[in-house]
Amino acid sequence: MYRREEFQLRVGIFYASASLSGAFGGLLATAIIKMEGVGGLAGWKWIYILEGLATIIASLVSASILPADLSSARFLTEEERAFAYVFDTTTTTSGHNDKKDVEPFELREVIRGLTDIQTWLTGIAYLGLIVSLYSYSLFLPTIVSGLGYSGGAAQLHTVPPYVPAVVLTVVVAVLSDQWSLRGPFILICLPFTIIGNDKSRDLTCLLSGYILAITAQTNAIRYVAVFFMASGIYPSAPCILSILPNNSSGYFKKATTTALQLAIDQAPKYIRGHSIVLGFIILSYLSTAANVCYCLWKNKARKEGRREINLEKYQRLWNAGKTRAPIGDRHPKFLFTL
Repeated sequence: MYRREEFQLRVGIFYASASLSGAFGGLLATAIIKMEGVGGLAGWKWIYILEGLATIIASLVSASILPADLSSARFLTEEERAFAYVFDTTTTTSGHNDKKDVEPFELREVIRGLTDIQTWLTGIAYLGLIVSLYSYSLFLPTIVSGLGYSGGAAQLHTVPPYVPAVVLTVVVAVLSDQWSLRGPFILICLPFTIIGNDKSRDLTCLLSGYILAITAQTNAIRYVAVFFMASGIYPSAPCILSILPNNSSGYFKKATTTALQLAIDQAPKYIRGHSIVLGFIILSYLSTAANVCYCLWKNKARKEGRREINLEKYQRLWNAGKTRAPIGDRHPKFLFTL
């Protein structure tokens, strides 16, 4: 069990494992591709077969052992389960439970989630990040091949860029939880994707990892660019995925907001592809900045006591029988995580 300010470390470890899989995937592919001719199959076919089987087996094992909730956590004793339940139900800011079993379904709560501006700002930001992340992870071997490497050498050269990404993902997650900040870390990390130094043109301006990849004149600088890309994208993803769970209270509102969120001939520059992804990175950056400003504005009003009216509005809804959902993030003492 964990508090709001402990959430991102869990997401960060998950994404760090994704970075590690990218690194080990390259090493594994290098080894598997040497099975060329085994069973009459090409090496690349063995990559699909073996890595696909591993994924299927892992998913089946996970589905059978991961609990859906506290009551189905077989690895906990009754005493541990009771303690965890009390801890979980007494650590919310609003003093209400964000639990399906104690909160009746209300369409009003779903609408609250749909109309929350943070849902759409962070959703747009996540769109920009996820397009960039999957473009990077799926096409990195192709990008590296465009730099002149081939076969096993290309696979091996996809490993190093993930190393700083793994370290930064965990470090950013720890600091983000420690300081209860999400958006500001995205605004710091994305410039790693957006920042580089193009010495090949004697420019002193700061350029993006993607801009660097587009404008660089040598393969060495293009290879450096992919390090910047990974170091900016991967640490940012856990941040954006932690904002809505932190800033939405009430089971059905949180469920709604969380659910809503989630070119070969151009080698070696891939100008069109890098330019499209760069556009999404900038979109993600601007959306995150807007959400940080929105949260600052809302928190300022609550700290100054200008949202006490929310208690009266909620009490009227309760007395009229229009809601039985918790007041959740409408509570004037509920402060949004930046």
